[in-house]
This record gives sequence, C-alpha cells and structure tokens, in this order.
Amino acid sequence: MAFKWRKWNRAVHRDFGYLFFGMTLIYALSGIAINHIDDWNPNYKVYTEDIQVTPFHGKPTKADIKKMLEPYEEASTYKNHYFPDEGYLKVFIKDGSVYINLNSGNGLIEKTKRRRVFREVNYLHYNPIKYWTWYSDIYAGALILLAVTGILIPRGDKGITSRGLWMVALSIVIPLIYLFIYFY
Repeated sequence: MAFKWRKWNRAVHRDFGYLFFGMTLIYALSGIAINHIDDWNPNYKVYTEDIQVTPFHGKPTKADIKKMLEPYEEASTYKNHYFPDEGYLKVFIKDGSVYINLNSGNGLIEKTKRRRVFREVNYLHYNPIKYWTWYSDIYAGALILLAVTGILIPRGDKGITSRGLWMVALSIVIPLIYLFIYFY
C-alpha cells in the first residue's frame, strides 16, 4: 500500500491550523499594534483635559492641592505630589497625573485607561516568561510547517508547479526588495 502523503499533508495542515488559531490571532493583533506604536499607545488610552486653577504663590499644602482638584472631581483620587521646578506642581492621581503652572494657573489632567485585548496580546507577544517563550517557539515551528504544508495542498494549475510557484516566488521577492532598500 502506497503512502498517501497528500492525505497526511492536508491533515497536518488542518489540525495545526486549528491548534494554533488562537496564537495566530494573538500575534496578528499584537503585530498590528507594534507596527503602529508611533501612532498610538496599544496598551493604554490617554485622556487629557486642560484646566485652569487660581494662581498660587508659594508651595501649596496637600489640603490646598486637594481643594484645587475638587472642581475637576479629582480630589478623592489624590495620591501624592511634588514640585519638579520652581512654580510647577505635579500631582499623582489614580490612573494619571495633574500638571499645574502655579504662577499662571494653567494645568493639564492626564489620565490613562487600559486598552482591552491589545494590552493582553501585547503582553503575550513580548514573551513574559520562559514557558510562554517555549510555547511561542513551538508556534513558530508550527508556522513553518503550516507554510510548507499549505503550499502543497493545491494541485494542477493552482498548485506549486504552476500559479503557486509564482505566488511563492513573489512572497520571497517582496521582503527581499524591502531588505535591499533598507540595507543598501
């Protein structure tokens, strides 16, 4: 009885595709986030609000600072404060900071909120622990196997000996062009 490699090829491709579906989504989503790290913070949403307080001469006390924050509903979120420069105050509040120019009264409230999904997938993408790194390495090997078994599935005019060969060649040439442009 002849070995039916096409049957095994399809089975391996199908089962590895199912087995690593979740990992593919994790790395795809975090990859998109990392590609655009200069455009947005994938882990947190940052909210800012310009504020105006009564100018204050000298160094305000904790009670004074809480009173300044009351109109903005941040007095109860006060954690700590310090004076980074003469005439400037930085206040730490829950999930953010408040910056105030004590001479002019101009200020800014900056708060952050965790982004759901992207924060978690980015955490996993950075391989936080040894065992996750091992699983990620297994996934990388599975991707190689998925790529090889995938190109061997179609037959005939759409297979690797015809149209598929040109598509595979193009998939190699495009990254090579980018590398050539970048390094040379």
